[in-house]
Amino acid sequence: MIERYTRPELGAVWTDHARMEAWRRVEVAACEAMDGPSSEELEAIRRAGFTVEAVRERERVTDHDVAAFVDVLSDAAGEAGRWIHYGLTSSDVLDTALALQLQQAGEPILAGARELVGALAERAREHVDTVCVGRTHGVHAEPTTFGVKLAGLAQEAHRNLGRLERAFDQVAVGTVSGAVGTYSTHGPDFERAVLEDLGLRPEPVSTQVVPRDRHAELLGAIALAGAGLERLALEIRHLQRTEVREAEEPFRSGEQKGSSAMPHKRNPITAERICGLARVLRGNALAAVENVALWHERDISHSGAERVILPDSTILIDYLQHLALRLVRGLVVYGDRMAANLELTHGALYSQRLLLALVEQGLGRDEAYRIAQAVAQQAFDEGRPMRELLAAHREGKLDDGRPDPLGLLDLDVVFDPGHFTRHAREIVGRLDAIAPSA
Repeated sequence: MIERYTRPELGAVWTDHARMEAWRRVEVAACEAMDGPSSEELEAIRRAGFTVEAVRERERVTDHDVAAFVDVLSDAAGEAGRWIHYGLTSSDVLDTALALQLQQAGEPILAGARELVGALAERAREHVDTVCVGRTHGVHAEPTTFGVKLAGLAQEAHRNLGRLERAFDQVAVGTVSGAVGTYSTHGPDFERAVLEDLGLRPEPVSTQVVPRDRHAELLGAIALAGAGLERLALEIRHLQRTEVREAEEPFRSGEQKGSSAMPHKRNPITAERICGLARVLRGNALAAVENVALWHERDISHSGAERVILPDSTILIDYLQHLALRLVRGLVVYGDRMAANLELTHGALYSQRLLLALVEQGLGRDEAYRIAQAVAQQAFDEGRPMRELLAAHREGKLDDGRPDPLGLLDLDVVFDPGHFTRHAREIVGRLDAIAPSA
């Protein structure tokens, strides 16, 4: 991943040196579990070092990165180097070391995911009573509260946290089963000892490689988490549009520039960045699914793709969570603008309340629907308050002499916004189960 989108902690997991250090840990753990090396030889093996440059230079000869690494490490260990990689195959080292790197990458990613749940829950509680319009198809529907909106996003973030936790846990497996996974040199007890020392579990049937459905599950969980972040960012982008302007991502006045040409601009660039980069995560997840089907006991068709998609996806989800936290914590909410936008339909968004009130008076649903629809559309089209239109029906009569049902309505009940928001505190209160308030 390019430096622009790489935070230091995740970037450090995927350097060439970090990858080879994970290889070294596996090789040392394997030697420590063997009966052959003496204590002096083990000490020499533990002390043996390497440089990335030396391994690269050796790889120009071997055209095999693990073989080059083994040569360099063995030379550094002296005579004891004969035990390094004894009875192992490259995948034993590569896949087990990869699990160590993913385990390391998972720690800050999961911490960030937990932090996001808490931040969303905190802002949801803050705005539990901030009334705003709910939209479907981008069109005004009925009133809700901004706290309820954020509560839904917090619950989704919590589900994504759970998926990430499970995915990182199930990928924390290694293999030391040798060529084609038959334990031809070392037995299962040896494998268990090595992996226990490394803090990993054995793959039940490794076939020489750890099956790639595990890695596909991880990148699938990461892609879903990215989609959740995109949903959050997309909501903010919509609410920041000039015509809406109900919320706005943080902007450093006097320092930040929204446009190189137009000084007035304050663009939702952070939210847009989240939306764009989330697409990369979905593409990487597809590549991970393609990696599942390998020839027989192994091939390396997955290897090249994994060198890109695993570092990139873990680095990106960490970065996107960081951006989302910044958005949520610094989000500027314009409650007065939300209140003003509620009036854009001139009360037409109370049409369901009108429909149900007419049904309660004895009208059939279809007749009540057509009456409510006609009044709501008149209010919207003519720019006249729907309540005013309904009030004009007081004392009115139908053609058959019966009282006009529109004139019998209790308009205070029909146009009570509290009807829509009366359960908001209960809905937002459900966050206590996943993110207890401070």
